[in-house]
Amino acid sequence: MERLLDDFPIFPLPVVLLPTEVIPLHIFEERYKAMIELCLDEESEFGIVWLSDDGLKDVGCTARITEVLERMDDGRMNVLVEGTTPFRLLERHEQHVYPAATVELLDDGGEDSESAEGLEAREGYATLVERVTEQRPEDSAVADLGAYEMAATVDFGLDAKQGLLELRSEQARLRLLSRLFRSAMERLDVAEKVAERARGNGKVQFSG
Repeated sequence: MERLLDDFPIFPLPVVLLPTEVIPLHIFEERYKAMIELCLDEESEFGIVWLSDDGLKDVGCTARITEVLERMDDGRMNVLVEGTTPFRLLERHEQHVYPAATVELLDDGGEDSESAEGLEAREGYATLVERVTEQRPEDSAVADLGAYEMAATVDFGLDAKQGLLELRSEQARLRLLSRLFRSAMERLDVAEKVAERARGNGKVQFSG
């Protein structure tokens, strides 16, 4: 695929999509019905960009439609899409019925060999999964996961996900993931302590 794509369909949304992540979308606006129909007809992709409170971000992720779950009589659709490649918005175009832009597909820089960051991130991921599901994933399965694949299965905040998407180094993403997994474990510890205290007190007491 070329690194520069012209007139690439863009879908601004209050979500951050990561490569390998699968999310459902409900398509109901006329312009996005037209966009999705075009992508289905041409078996092409579109881009999802986070429309945050601060405006549209510069870096998004291309998405391919993996399944049409439902079509309504009025043209509305429920679809599943999978993130594929990070991109940067270069120039927005207004001549189409749907938003479009010239975008640059983003590559990572030179990658180092497996590092302590990777081992730490995968250990943190396996521990978090075990904590939540009470079943630890096989080491061989976790060893094959990249940063995006691990992050796609954990419900991080949008700022954290956007940070991962904008990093152009796998090792940098793994370092960030290690911190995010530690924070998630700390929040679970606090939640458990609060629950234990609530159970120990029995009833909620009101003073005054």
